[in-house]
Amino acid sequence: MEDKLAAIRLLLLDVDGVMTDGRIVYDNQGNELKAFDVKDGHGLKVLQRAGIKVGIITGRESEIVRKRARELGIEILYQGAKRKLEPYEEILASEGLTDEQVAYVGDDVVDLPILRRVGFSATVADAVADVLPLVDYVTQRPGGRGAVREICDLLVKAAGKWDELTARYFTE
Repeated sequence: MEDKLAAIRLLLLDVDGVMTDGRIVYDNQGNELKAFDVKDGHGLKVLQRAGIKVGIITGRESEIVRKRARELGIEILYQGAKRKLEPYEEILASEGLTDEQVAYVGDDVVDLPILRRVGFSATVADAVADVLPLVDYVTQRPGGRGAVREICDLLVKAAGKWDELTARYFTE
């Protein structure tokens, strides 16, 4: 698994069930609410500092996701992707990457076409049961509750950048 992780140059994420706990909440005015884990966000920033790009491919369309991507400096964002393999192909072409250089985290059967292709496939602890046996890695944490951070930490360590990028937190 270390060789697979070390080859990764791009992490792609699903949103609902991966970056969030999968619940969609509406307030009395009809506004959609989602909760994102701050630890996941910090993990994504450290990952970017390690030179690994981050992108999102999600089946739903949401202004909240657009805002979160902007906050995290995620420029690769595909929303409303009913067939996720199409934007995945576009991303490979535009970034000049091969399947082996991409990691993907998804939690449902709609994610399987990409999960089967990428160099490193992962899912969250509370993913749909059909996905669990088909990936390289299942997180210990559930979606929206630190699972993304777990993947980020694995990738940063495999890139040999963990000590360099976290040293200041241990010495200040």
